[in-house]
Amino acid sequence: MNTVFLTGFPGFLGSELVKRLLARYAPDVTITCLIQAKFRPQAMQCIADIEAAMPGWGRRIVLLDGDITQADLGLSAAQRQQLQQSSVEIFHLAAVYALGVTRELAMRVNVDGTRHMLRFAAHCPRLRRFHYVSTCYVSGRYDGVFTERDLRKGQTFNNYYEETKYWAELEVQQAMRRGLPATIYRPSIVVGDSQTGETQKYDGPYYAFQWIIRQGKTAVLPEFGDGHRYEVNLVPRDYVVDAIAYLSAQENSLGQVYHISDPQPLTVQAVVEVLSQVTGKRIVGVPLPGWLVKNSLRRVPGLYQVVRMEPAMVDYFTHPTRYTCERTVRDLAGSGIACPPLPAYLDTLIAYMQQNPHISPDAMI
Repeated sequence: MNTVFLTGFPGFLGSELVKRLLARYAPDVTITCLIQAKFRPQAMQCIADIEAAMPGWGRRIVLLDGDITQADLGLSAAQRQQLQQSSVEIFHLAAVYALGVTRELAMRVNVDGTRHMLRFAAHCPRLRRFHYVSTCYVSGRYDGVFTERDLRKGQTFNNYYEETKYWAELEVQQAMRRGLPATIYRPSIVVGDSQTGETQKYDGPYYAFQWIIRQGKTAVLPEFGDGHRYEVNLVPRDYVVDAIAYLSAQENSLGQVYHISDPQPLTVQAVVEVLSQVTGKRIVGVPLPGWLVKNSLRRVPGLYQVVRMEPAMVDYFTHPTRYTCERTVRDLAGSGIACPPLPAYLDTLIAYMQQNPHISPDAMI
């Protein structure tokens, strides 16, 4: 039996990607998902939702309790051997997607976890491709244009999430040079679905969205630099998943790195203007030093509970890197898949957020 082995289910991207893979592969191909045991209830609910929408699909999803931070993936020898013999493709999405993550945890999950997946892949005799989901922010705070050909640029990093995703991608690229058939996908900042607004957590730009929504007709927003200079590269989940699903099926994507980013991102100031239009609020910028805001959020008692913004998010208001995605645009040509402009769907994101206030900013760890 052939199976596609996937990590990161039932995460934000993984839960949607599984649906695309089920649609692509023949009915006798299963999708084997390595999950943490504590997330089995969420995984089972996700499978039930898939089965309700597409009868028969849910039965093709196999759940294995395991852990990528363990050298054996938390599987028995028999499980591991059977999975290696049957795996024809691997999609590695599992990671800690949290800007405030500690270095120890980020190294264990993002770097060690990727090493363990690569070692597993090296013993899959029928493996056609290893698909790795990285991030555009392996760029760190590189000051300038960062292309799909770039990785080592002497960059510094905003946080341990960026740093450890950089080290993890280095591991994948080194394995590719040793002969591993692989493709790397680097999404920029992923927000909710452009059609429904659905998201799994309110983090990243949602901190700013919520801060504006909680205020009156005139809302105050801190400014940390020239808002006309810095870009905010946002992409909706459906574009990211559609792009990965399509590109992963193409022969010419073998060995490539793709930026799944907005080819025409808005500046910080332009995002604020669109947010003002969508919310009907007058947004007034208040210049403040970024270091002061970050330190205050970390140290002033009660301030985080009022502002509800992750301190690490402040760095992205003055992010100096611009991302190109020519290879992605070229290889998606003719597919009908393209990144929608933020003004076309921001109202959908805001509406979903207002209708679902219970969703937390916490990552699945």
